[in-house]
Amino acid sequence: MDTAVVVAIISGVVAVFAPSSAFFFTKAKEREADRQRRKLEQYGELLAAISSIVGTDATPQGHRRFAAACNTLSLMASVGVIQALHGYQDEIRVSNPNKSDEKHDVLYSKLVWEIRKDLGIPGPRRAEDFSVRLWCSGAGPLT
Repeated sequence: MDTAVVVAIISGVVAVFAPSSAFFFTKAKEREADRQRRKLEQYGELLAAISSIVGTDATPQGHRRFAAACNTLSLMASVGVIQALHGYQDEIRVSNPNKSDEKHDVLYSKLVWEIRKDLGIPGPRRAEDFSVRLWCSGAGPLT
């Protein structure tokens, strides 16, 4: 086969393959960015819902919002986030006779750490080295 023909064939293959592979990789990056954006929105809703069930800020609507946020989270959350959420739910449930503020804070910190890890937000390598707490406004129930 003539060298010119081989070069033409290779050039033709590259001319078709390069743009199509660039398109494929661009679309994959766009889909991943969209998934990350949706995760961030769902995690933001979960944390906002948790804030609506804290202390004197707790309302029946807040509990409904929290339940809905937990139930929709399983669609996109990582296994680590789901497991941390289950641990947190077990601690705060009404039927838990052994609630502890210390355990609550540890489990909440673990949940937030797992969310940050899933989103790729830098932080401590170990969950045990990460600590956050919930705050209540102290304003009391709405009248």
